Amino acid sequence: MKTQQETILILGATGKTGRRIAQRLEAAGRPVRLGSRGANPAFDWDDRSTWAAALDGIHAVYIAFQPDLAVPGALETIQAFTAQAVDSGVRKLVLLSGRGEIEAEQAERVVQNSGVDWTILRASWFAQNFSEAHFLDPILQGEFFLPVGNIAEPFIDAEDIAEIAVAALTQPGHSNQLYELTGPRALTFAQAVEEIARETRRDIHFATVPADDYRRALEQEELPADVIDLVLYLFTTVLDGRNTPVADGVQRALGRPARDFSDYVRRTAATGVWAHQG
Repeated sequence: MKTQQETILILGATGKTGRRIAQRLEAAGRPVRLGSRGANPAFDWDDRSTWAAALDGIHAVYIAFQPDLAVPGALETIQAFTAQAVDSGVRKLVLLSGRGEIEAEQAERVVQNSGVDWTILRASWFAQNFSEAHFLDPILQGEFFLPVGNIAEPFIDAEDIAEIAVAALTQPGHSNQLYELTGPRALTFAQAVEEIARETRRDIHFATVPADDYRRALEQEELPADVIDLVLYLFTTVLDGRNTPVADGVQRALGRPARDFSDYVRRTAATGVWAHQG
Protein backbone atom coordinates (compact mmCIF):
# COMPACT_ATOMS: atom_id res chain seq x y z
CA MET A 1 0.00 0.00 0.00
CA LYS A 2 1.35 3.40 -1.02
CA THR A 3 1.83 6.05 1.64
CA GLN A 4 1.28 9.77 1.36
CA GLN A 5 5.03 10.29 1.44
CA GLU A 6 5.27 8.53 -1.93
CA THR A 7 2.87 10.91 -3.67
CA ILE A 8 4.29 12.50 -6.83
CA LEU A 9 3.50 16.10 -7.78
CA ILE A 10 3.29 16.77 -11.53
CA LEU A 11 3.66 20.46 -12.38
CA GLY A 12 2.28 21.48 -15.75
CA ALA A 13 -0.14 18.58 -15.37
CA THR A 14 -2.31 19.73 -18.26
CA GLY A 15 0.64 20.31 -20.61
CA LYS A 16 2.15 18.14 -23.32
CA THR A 17 4.47 16.20 -21.02
CA GLY A 18 2.73 16.55 -17.66
CA ARG A 19 -0.53 15.10 -18.91
CA ARG A 20 1.22 12.04 -20.33
CA ILE A 21 3.28 11.53 -17.17
CA ALA A 22 0.22 11.75 -14.92
CA GLN A 23 -1.67 9.26 -17.07
CA ARG A 24 1.18 6.76 -16.90
CA LEU A 25 1.59 7.11 -13.15
CA GLU A 26 -2.13 6.79 -12.49
CA ALA A 27 -2.34 3.71 -14.73
CA ALA A 28 0.47 2.17 -12.65
CA GLY A 29 -1.43 2.87 -9.44
CA ARG A 30 0.93 5.55 -8.19
CA PRO A 31 -0.45 8.35 -5.99
CA VAL A 32 -0.36 11.50 -8.10
CA ARG A 33 -1.11 15.15 -7.32
CA LEU A 34 -1.82 17.32 -10.33
CA GLY A 35 -0.10 20.69 -10.26
CA SER A 36 -2.12 23.27 -12.21
CA ARG A 37 -4.26 26.32 -11.56
CA GLY A 38 -7.41 24.24 -11.97
CA ALA A 39 -6.35 21.44 -9.63
CA ASN A 40 -7.27 21.00 -5.96
CA PRO A 41 -5.14 22.15 -4.28
CA ALA A 42 -4.33 24.66 -7.01
CA PHE A 43 -0.76 25.37 -8.09
CA ASP A 44 0.22 28.62 -9.77
CA TRP A 45 3.81 29.56 -10.58
CA ASP A 46 2.84 33.23 -10.25
CA ASP A 47 1.21 32.80 -6.82
CA ARG A 48 3.71 31.45 -4.32
CA SER A 49 1.02 31.17 -1.66
CA THR A 50 -0.26 28.09 -3.56
CA TRP A 51 3.01 26.20 -3.34
CA ALA A 52 2.86 24.94 0.27
CA ALA A 53 -0.42 23.07 -0.10
CA ALA A 54 0.68 21.54 -3.41
CA LEU A 55 3.96 20.35 -1.83
CA ASP A 56 2.46 18.99 1.39
CA GLY A 57 3.27 15.30 1.76
CA ILE A 58 5.03 15.10 -1.61
CA HIS A 59 7.96 12.74 -2.15
CA ALA A 60 8.93 13.62 -5.75
CA VAL A 61 8.20 16.48 -8.16
CA TYR A 62 8.18 16.76 -11.95
CA ILE A 63 9.01 20.40 -12.69
CA ALA A 64 7.73 21.82 -15.98
CA PHE A 65 7.91 25.60 -15.82
CA GLN A 66 5.42 27.70 -17.77
CA PRO A 67 5.74 29.31 -20.19
CA ASP A 68 9.48 28.65 -20.59
CA LEU A 69 12.66 28.73 -18.54
CA ALA A 70 13.95 31.48 -20.84
CA VAL A 71 11.43 34.11 -19.69
CA PRO A 72 12.56 36.90 -17.32
CA GLY A 73 12.16 35.92 -13.68
CA ALA A 74 12.06 32.17 -14.35
CA LEU A 75 15.39 31.46 -12.68
CA GLU A 76 14.41 33.26 -9.48
CA THR A 77 11.12 31.37 -9.40
CA ILE A 78 12.86 28.02 -9.87
CA GLN A 79 15.29 28.91 -7.07
CA ALA A 80 12.44 29.76 -4.71
CA PHE A 81 10.37 26.71 -5.60
CA THR A 82 13.32 24.31 -5.32
CA ALA A 83 14.23 25.64 -1.89
CA GLN A 84 10.63 25.35 -0.69
CA ALA A 85 10.29 21.84 -2.12
CA VAL A 86 13.40 20.63 -0.31
CA ASP A 87 12.32 22.33 2.92
CA SER A 88 8.94 20.58 2.68
CA GLY A 89 10.56 17.15 2.47
CA VAL A 90 10.70 16.43 -1.26
CA ARG A 91 13.45 13.89 -1.95
CA LYS A 92 13.45 13.75 -5.77
CA LEU A 93 13.29 16.50 -8.42
CA VAL A 94 12.90 15.86 -12.15
CA LEU A 95 13.30 19.02 -14.24
CA LEU A 96 12.15 19.47 -17.83
CA SER A 97 14.76 21.71 -19.42
CA GLY A 98 15.26 23.24 -22.84
CA ARG A 99 18.12 22.34 -25.12
CA GLY A 100 20.37 25.19 -26.18
CA GLU A 101 18.97 27.72 -23.70
CA ILE A 102 21.45 29.41 -21.37
CA GLU A 103 18.62 30.29 -18.98
CA ALA A 104 17.49 26.67 -18.84
CA GLU A 105 21.01 25.52 -17.98
CA GLN A 106 21.07 28.00 -15.10
CA ALA A 107 17.84 26.45 -13.81
CA GLU A 108 19.38 23.00 -14.17
CA ARG A 109 22.21 24.00 -11.85
CA VAL A 110 19.72 25.12 -9.21
CA VAL A 111 18.15 21.66 -9.17
CA GLN A 112 21.52 19.92 -9.34
CA ASN A 113 22.71 21.88 -6.30
CA SER A 114 19.50 21.35 -4.32
CA GLY A 115 20.95 18.66 -2.05
CA VAL A 116 18.36 16.04 -3.06
CA ASP A 117 18.22 13.42 -5.80
CA TRP A 118 17.68 14.92 -9.27
CA THR A 119 17.27 14.06 -12.93
CA ILE A 120 17.44 16.60 -15.76
CA LEU A 121 15.51 16.09 -19.01
CA ARG A 122 17.10 18.54 -21.47
CA ALA A 123 14.78 18.29 -24.44
CA SER A 124 14.82 19.48 -28.03
CA TRP A 125 11.67 20.90 -29.65
CA PHE A 126 8.63 18.67 -29.20
CA ALA A 127 7.15 16.87 -32.19
CA GLN A 128 3.78 17.56 -30.55
CA ASN A 129 4.20 21.29 -31.22
CA PHE A 130 2.75 20.48 -34.65
CA SER A 131 -0.46 19.04 -33.20
CA GLU A 132 -0.96 20.40 -29.69
CA ALA A 133 0.36 23.96 -29.86
CA HIS A 134 0.62 27.12 -31.95
CA PHE A 135 1.66 25.21 -35.11
CA LEU A 136 -1.65 23.35 -35.38
CA ASP A 137 -3.72 26.22 -36.79
CA PRO A 138 -1.40 27.03 -39.73
CA ILE A 139 -1.21 23.34 -40.59
CA LEU A 140 -5.01 23.17 -40.66
CA GLN A 141 -5.06 26.30 -42.81
CA GLY A 142 -2.47 24.84 -45.18
CA GLU A 143 -0.25 27.95 -44.94
CA PHE A 144 2.67 27.70 -42.50
CA PHE A 145 5.14 30.58 -42.12
CA LEU A 146 8.00 30.77 -39.62
CA PRO A 147 11.05 33.02 -39.15
CA VAL A 148 13.44 30.08 -39.43
CA GLY A 149 15.70 29.12 -42.29
CA ASN A 150 17.13 25.82 -43.41
CA ILE A 151 17.96 24.77 -39.84
CA ALA A 152 17.35 21.17 -38.83
CA GLU A 153 15.94 20.19 -35.42
CA PRO A 154 15.85 16.61 -34.02
CA PHE A 155 12.27 16.81 -32.73
CA ILE A 156 11.64 14.73 -29.60
CA ASP A 157 8.41 12.82 -29.08
CA ALA A 158 6.67 13.88 -25.85
CA GLU A 159 5.83 10.20 -25.31
CA ASP A 160 9.56 9.50 -24.88
CA ILE A 161 9.91 12.38 -22.43
CA ALA A 162 6.98 11.08 -20.40
CA GLU A 163 8.33 7.54 -20.30
CA ILE A 164 11.72 8.75 -19.09
CA ALA A 165 10.18 11.07 -16.51
CA VAL A 166 8.10 8.24 -15.05
CA ALA A 167 11.18 6.03 -14.84
CA ALA A 168 13.17 8.82 -13.15
CA LEU A 169 10.36 9.48 -10.67
CA THR A 170 9.73 5.86 -9.71
CA GLN A 171 12.78 3.71 -10.44
CA PRO A 172 16.42 3.58 -9.33
CA GLY A 173 19.17 4.10 -11.87
CA HIS A 174 18.38 7.66 -12.93
CA SER A 175 19.82 9.49 -9.93
CA ASN A 176 21.86 12.60 -10.74
CA GLN A 177 21.58 12.00 -14.47
CA LEU A 178 21.31 14.65 -17.18
CA TYR A 179 19.60 13.22 -20.25
CA GLU A 180 19.86 15.24 -23.46
CA LEU A 181 16.74 14.19 -25.33
CA THR A 182 16.33 14.35 -29.11
CA GLY A 183 14.74 12.32 -31.84
CA PRO A 184 16.92 9.98 -33.91
CA ARG A 185 17.30 12.41 -36.84
CA ALA A 186 17.13 16.12 -37.50
CA LEU A 187 14.61 17.65 -39.91
CA THR A 188 14.09 21.19 -41.10
CA PHE A 189 10.65 22.64 -40.47
CA ALA A 190 9.98 22.38 -44.19
CA GLN A 191 10.81 18.65 -44.11
CA ALA A 192 8.65 18.12 -41.03
CA VAL A 193 5.68 19.85 -42.67
CA GLU A 194 6.28 17.82 -45.84
CA GLU A 195 6.00 14.59 -43.85
CA ILE A 196 2.73 15.74 -42.31
CA ALA A 197 1.39 16.78 -45.72
CA ARG A 198 2.34 13.46 -47.26
CA GLU A 199 0.76 11.39 -44.49
CA THR A 200 -2.45 13.46 -44.48
CA ARG A 201 -2.53 13.75 -48.29
CA ARG A 202 -2.94 17.48 -47.97
CA ASP A 203 -1.28 20.43 -49.65
CA ILE A 204 0.47 22.35 -46.84
CA HIS A 205 2.68 25.23 -47.91
CA PHE A 206 5.68 26.15 -45.74
CA ALA A 207 7.77 29.28 -46.17
CA THR A 208 10.36 31.28 -44.26
CA VAL A 209 9.48 34.87 -43.40
CA PRO A 210 11.53 37.70 -41.82
CA ALA A 211 11.31 37.91 -38.05
CA ASP A 212 9.76 41.39 -38.19
CA ASP A 213 6.96 40.15 -40.44
CA TYR A 214 6.31 37.24 -38.11
CA ARG A 215 6.17 39.59 -35.12
CA ARG A 216 3.57 41.72 -36.88
CA ALA A 217 1.51 38.63 -37.67
CA LEU A 218 1.56 37.57 -34.01
CA GLU A 219 0.61 41.10 -32.96
CA GLN A 220 -2.37 40.96 -35.31
CA GLU A 221 -3.43 37.76 -33.51
CA GLU A 222 -3.28 39.84 -30.31
CA LEU A 223 -0.84 37.56 -28.53
CA PRO A 224 0.65 39.05 -25.34
CA ALA A 225 3.89 40.95 -25.90
CA ASP A 226 5.88 38.68 -23.58
CA VAL A 227 4.70 35.60 -25.47
CA ILE A 228 5.70 37.18 -28.79
CA ASP A 229 9.13 38.05 -27.40
CA LEU A 230 9.61 34.47 -26.20
CA VAL A 231 8.58 32.95 -29.54
CA LEU A 232 10.90 35.26 -31.48
CA TYR A 233 13.76 34.52 -29.07
CA LEU A 234 13.35 30.78 -29.55
CA PHE A 235 13.18 31.02 -33.33
CA THR A 236 15.95 33.56 -33.89
CA THR A 237 18.36 32.52 -31.13
CA VAL A 238 17.89 28.88 -30.13
CA LEU A 239 17.13 27.72 -33.67
CA ASP A 240 20.49 28.75 -35.07
CA GLY A 241 21.86 25.25 -35.66
CA ARG A 242 23.24 24.72 -32.16
CA ASN A 243 20.68 21.98 -31.50
CA THR A 244 20.91 20.11 -34.79
CA PRO A 245 23.22 17.29 -33.54
CA VAL A 246 21.39 14.19 -32.33
CA ALA A 247 21.91 13.14 -28.70
CA ASP A 248 21.67 9.71 -27.05
CA GLY A 249 19.61 10.57 -23.97
CA VAL A 250 16.63 8.36 -24.83
CA GLN A 251 18.89 5.38 -25.47
CA ARG A 252 20.73 5.96 -22.20
CA ALA A 253 17.56 6.34 -20.18
CA LEU A 254 15.37 3.64 -21.72
CA GLY A 255 17.78 1.27 -23.44
CA ARG A 256 16.09 1.77 -26.81
CA PRO A 257 16.25 4.31 -29.65
CA ALA A 258 14.12 7.44 -29.60
CA ARG A 259 10.82 7.40 -31.47
CA ASP A 260 11.16 8.76 -34.99
CA PHE A 261 9.27 11.81 -36.21
CA SER A 262 7.58 9.63 -38.82
CA ASP A 263 6.16 7.45 -36.04
CA TYR A 264 4.69 10.55 -34.44
CA VAL A 265 3.22 11.72 -37.75
CA ARG A 266 1.54 8.38 -38.51
CA ARG A 267 0.15 8.09 -34.98
CA THR A 268 -1.13 11.67 -34.93
CA ALA A 269 -2.58 11.67 -38.44
CA ALA A 270 -4.68 8.65 -37.48
CA THR A 271 -6.44 10.75 -34.81
CA GLY A 272 -7.77 13.15 -37.46
CA VAL A 273 -6.39 16.23 -35.71
CA TRP A 274 -4.81 17.43 -38.97
CA ALA A 275 -7.88 16.86 -41.14
CA HIS A 276 -8.64 19.95 -43.22
CA GLN A 277 -11.42 22.03 -41.72
CA GLY A 278 -13.58 24.38 -43.73
